[in-house]
Amino acid sequence: MKFRSERDSLAEALSTAGRAVASRGASAVLSGLLLQCEGNQLTVTGTDLDLAIRVQFEVIGITDGSAVVPAKLAADIVRSLEPGALTIEATDDRVDIAAARSHFGIRAYPAAEFPNVAAASAPMSAIDASALAEGLRQVVRASSNDDARPLLTGVLFTTTDNVLRMVATDSYRLALRDLAVNTGVVSDEDILVPARSLTELQRLTNAAQDGATVGIAASKNEISFSTGNVTISTRLLEGTYPDYRQLIPESYPNQLLLGKETLMGALRRVRLLVRDNTTPVRLSMRAGGVDITVQSADGDASETVDGDFTGDDFTIAFNPTYLIDGIDAILSDEVLIESTDASRPATVRSAEQTDFRYLLMPVRVP
Repeated sequence: MKFRSERDSLAEALSTAGRAVASRGASAVLSGLLLQCEGNQLTVTGTDLDLAIRVQFEVIGITDGSAVVPAKLAADIVRSLEPGALTIEATDDRVDIAAARSHFGIRAYPAAEFPNVAAASAPMSAIDASALAEGLRQVVRASSNDDARPLLTGVLFTTTDNVLRMVATDSYRLALRDLAVNTGVVSDEDILVPARSLTELQRLTNAAQDGATVGIAASKNEISFSTGNVTISTRLLEGTYPDYRQLIPESYPNQLLLGKETLMGALRRVRLLVRDNTTPVRLSMRAGGVDITVQSADGDASETVDGDFTGDDFTIAFNPTYLIDGIDAILSDEVLIESTDASRPATVRSAEQTDFRYLLMPVRVP
């Protein structure tokens, strides 16, 4: 294999595909990136067997072939070279990288040992890339990091009437976002997508150009997302997701409307006294606004935020980090906190938009 490429194009491809490379402890070949040159097209693939990222772009192809290069080392070398064209030539066990007066020869892994990453199916549906990035930012944060509860490390995708609903929960909070599907149906059945894969998709969609779309192809065991010259494929999680609908109250007798930035500022200030996840923030809701307090071993803090409150005066307590996460995910300037009582979930959402909801379990306090 031999080809010429612009440094910046290759560096970006290696960096993007490299995010799927397996961490330490996996087989050596999974710490590498597969480079495949066919004609004037180069494909760079990284995978850890659960997640795969493939980048395709134009190069000047000289000899067709393939090679597996150490992901981090190759990316660091290419990034360090002077701007301009570079040449990569590979044999069975060696890859030479040359540009201007620089030359590197690095060990290659056997290409035959690299796992077979099947090409993604043609997209069955499409979603606006910026809207998807926005929705992922709002929802993925509520997924669990606890591998002992694998279902909660995923995000539920369910499609109804050209609307994709994404749901994530770690059992303490739940985020739900509805997105319009431009074309097609993401899946006829509910599917569970690993949150880690969606984090990579979020990075990709954040960098997408205005007006770009994300094509989605789902099968029984896998889902693929493609935009531009990048495709992300991931295995689906198996199992039945908890019935989140039963957690959402039909109505809320108490509603508190506040300015987002004012509320965020107050919460961040009183949280300075919070040293662990067991210290809650209390919200005492009343006519004219809310009194926010924290009591910890280091002292106490309080702040009042003006707002519009409808309902009976009462106090409810939350994990401050989870509460701030939910408020941060809201896109409008005003936040609506809806609650029933101090023991049942409250909802944080935009006052104007209903396509995103963030449910938060209260903390019991004396």
